[in-house]
Amino acid sequence: MRLLRIGDSGPAVAEVRATLRDFGLLPAVGDEPDQTYDSAVESAVRAFQQRRGLITDGVVGPATARALREARWTLGDRMLGLLISSPMAGDDVLALQERLLELGFDPGRPGGVFDAQTEKALRAFQREYGLQQDGICGPATLRALRQLGRSVTGGRPGLLREQERVRKAGPRLSGKRIVIDAGHGGPDRGVQVAGVAEADLMWDLARRLEGRMAATGMEALLSRSEHSCPPEPERAAFANAAGADLLLSLHIDANRSMHAQGLATFHFGTPNGTTSTMGEALAGLIHRELLARTRMLDCGIQPRTWEMLRLTRMPAVRIEVGYLTHLGDRRKLLDPRFRDVVAEGILVAVKRLYLLDRDDQPTGTFTFQDVLAHELARAE
Repeated sequence: MRLLRIGDSGPAVAEVRATLRDFGLLPAVGDEPDQTYDSAVESAVRAFQQRRGLITDGVVGPATARALREARWTLGDRMLGLLISSPMAGDDVLALQERLLELGFDPGRPGGVFDAQTEKALRAFQREYGLQQDGICGPATLRALRQLGRSVTGGRPGLLREQERVRKAGPRLSGKRIVIDAGHGGPDRGVQVAGVAEADLMWDLARRLEGRMAATGMEALLSRSEHSCPPEPERAAFANAAGADLLLSLHIDANRSMHAQGLATFHFGTPNGTTSTMGEALAGLIHRELLARTRMLDCGIQPRTWEMLRLTRMPAVRIEVGYLTHLGDRRKLLDPRFRDVVAEGILVAVKRLYLLDRDDQPTGTFTFQDVLAHELARAE
C-alpha cells in the first residue's frame, strides 16, 4: 500500500478515519464520510501508534495499516485456526495466546499471529479439557477458555520457560546460531546524510560482528546480502527457519532536530506488559555494554511490537546505534574503530546472556580476547 499522510484524500483515508473513530481516537463529524487526512487524523494516528508500540510518525505505512486492521478483532469475533498460506492475525489471536500461557500451555511468544506453535498449544488445551482436538478456537473452546479461572496471576507467563532454554544452551558460545540483521539494503538506503547511508554502515557493522562471532565458534547468519533488502517478515521467517538462538537487528536513527542523539535498544513487548523476557534481558546487556564503551547518550531500553521483534521465535533485539543526523554521533559512526567497539560490545553482551551471571565481571571490562579465552577454557 502507499503511505497515507497529511494532505492525502480518498477512500483509503476515509477507512482510516472510520477505524480511528471506532477506537475513540477521532470524533465523528456528520453523516458523510470525510476522506481528508488532516491534522486531527495525524494526531489520532500518532496516539494509536504510541499505544501499539509503533514508530510514532503520524503516517499510515504498512506496519500501522496492519496494526489498525488487527486491532479491530476481539476474541470471539471469529473462529481462529491455522491457515498456512495466509496466517490469521489480530488482537483476538494475541488474547488467545496470552490466555493459553496463563493456563500453562506454550504457544510461544504472544505476537498475535496464529502459527503452528499456537495450534499445538490449543490442541493440548483441548485434549486436557476433553474438547474436540481440532486446533480451532470455536464456540466450545472459547466457552471453556472463559469459564476456567486464571491459574496464573502476576509475574510474567513464559519467564521460566525462556530462562530454561538459555540455561540448557550452556555458557559456551560455540555452536550457537545467531542471525545478524543489517537494516535496509539494496535500493532502500535507510537514513542518508551528507552522502552517508545507514544501509552501508550497518552492513559494515554486521560483517565486523559476524567475523568476531565466527572466531568464537558461533554460526553467524546474515539476514540479507549486501545489495538486497528483504521485507521484515521475510527476515523474521529466515531466522525462524534457521532455528536461530538469537536475532540482532542493526539500525541508525534520524530526527528533524539536529540535537537528537544517543543509543537505544528495543525488544518485543506489548502495551499490556507481555514481553520477551530474554529479549528484554539481552537488550539490557547490550545497552549497558555499549553505553559503557561508547559514552553515548542513553535513550533507553524500550518494548516495541515491530514485525522483526514480533514475528521471530527467538530473543530478538533491535539496536539503534546513534543518530546519523547528529554531528557527534555521525563522526563516531563514520570511524571504523567505533564500529569495532560496538561489535565487541554486542558480542560480550551475548556472552553475558549465556553466562547467566556466572564467572562475570564489571560491565565494559570484558574484552574480545577475554571471550576467546573463556571459550577455550570451557572447551578443555
